[in-house]
Amino acid sequence: MTTKLTSIIVLILIGAAVIVGALFWNQLPEQMASHWNANDEVDSYLPKFWGVWMMPLVTLGMFALFLVIPSIDPLKANIAQFRGVFNLFILFITAFMLYMHGLTLAWSLGYEFRMSAAMLPFMGILFVFVGYMLRQAKRNWFIGIRTPWTLSSDTVWDKTHQLGSVLFIVSGAFAFLGAFFGGPTAMWLTLVPVIGSALFLVIYSFVLYQREMKGQ
Repeated sequence: MTTKLTSIIVLILIGAAVIVGALFWNQLPEQMASHWNANDEVDSYLPKFWGVWMMPLVTLGMFALFLVIPSIDPLKANIAQFRGVFNLFILFITAFMLYMHGLTLAWSLGYEFRMSAAMLPFMGILFVFVGYMLRQAKRNWFIGIRTPWTLSSDTVWDKTHQLGSVLFIVSGAFAFLGAFFGGPTAMWLTLVPVIGSALFLVIYSFVLYQREMKGQ
């Protein structure tokens, strides 16, 4: 997917979120749900202004950052090698952010549902796509598993990202599975695999780098 097409789709999605917020403004409560705990219970609220506009604004800011990153990275030529996949990631993360925004609006309008069941399938798909992107990613300073050791060696980068791809895809499957359980079980199925994978990959990249140095 080209950067231009990605930009058009993202701006249309953000614009649609703004329009939906404006259309339902008068029907929304003055305090809107903003966070759900492990038991799928609302435990935090925001004033209506921020409940309606914060997520589109944050998403727009993230999108602007994603556009700038490839042009300021010292290894931007490497990003260009997987730019199409990165553009798809931008689209996925935008869709996820605005989907969460839509769920928040729906809840505040009186629709009741189990938030984990609605959120985790999409999150699982996002993790799976991140896993796919990691396999395509080339060494750079902003995108991927960036440790001192992956950034110092193409070999360590490639091997770490090959394993990271598998681990994030598995984490996505666990997150998707968590939607069927709900409650604390869903939280454990979502957080433990992805956090455990991230910590393991840091250690793994260090070990690979040490082996490479000894081999030289």
